[in-house]
Amino acid sequence: MGMVTRKKWLFSGDFVIWNYPNAGNPQKVQRYAFEWAQALRRMIAQGPELLVPAHGLPIEGKARIATVLDDIATSLESLVTQVIEMMNAGETLDAIIHTVRVPKNILEKPYMRPLYDEPEFVVRNIWRLYGGWWDGAPSRLKPAPDSQVASELASLSGGAENLMARALELMASGDIRLACHLADFAGWAAPQDAAIHANRAIVYEHRRKSELSLMSKGIFKGAARESQAIADQK
Repeated sequence: MGMVTRKKWLFSGDFVIWNYPNAGNPQKVQRYAFEWAQALRRMIAQGPELLVPAHGLPIEGKARIATVLDDIATSLESLVTQVIEMMNAGETLDAIIHTVRVPKNILEKPYMRPLYDEPEFVVRNIWRLYGGWWDGAPSRLKPAPDSQVASELASLSGGAENLMARALELMASGDIRLACHLADFAGWAAPQDAAIHANRAIVYEHRRKSELSLMSKGIFKGAARESQAIADQK
């Protein structure tokens, strides 16, 4: 009778995807970063010698597998710790998402690249889990409609055209985040203006090209297409 050989194979599913963990998807239900890390540490404890992820190549070798899983878990645990510390200090979501970061050298590892999800989205999901949907800005607890705010800003600035002109200036100077805010306000203030929306499409196409993650690229491309459809109706 031959010997029975046990294969120490571990099938991790989407906990490992050869990208930064998809624990903050902006278009999905709540994800749990700390519990995600706990699951990875339980995998390490099993001592696998071959890890088969849901996406990407398998990883061979007990030590190599443990390193990969530990790196992912440690990064998630760090985000959770940083966010909760800032929340307990009374910081708003705005302050947190622009402060908490994953070190660049971590994101450069081949299994931590932010090419699908990204740490900023994980930060938002951690806030949502522990702090609820309100971001801490009192005006956004029960806000006025976006179109009304946009119309007021357009009036104050001399028209939606001025908002869009400034958006294009900001885009050219490299401040694409702020450019998108103004492009949105211009578009909301002039929802059927072909010229405004042609430029809004330009801003969001530029934003799409500047992003790394598939989630960001898809959403910004959707915004560009939305405005291009209005522009094409002229």
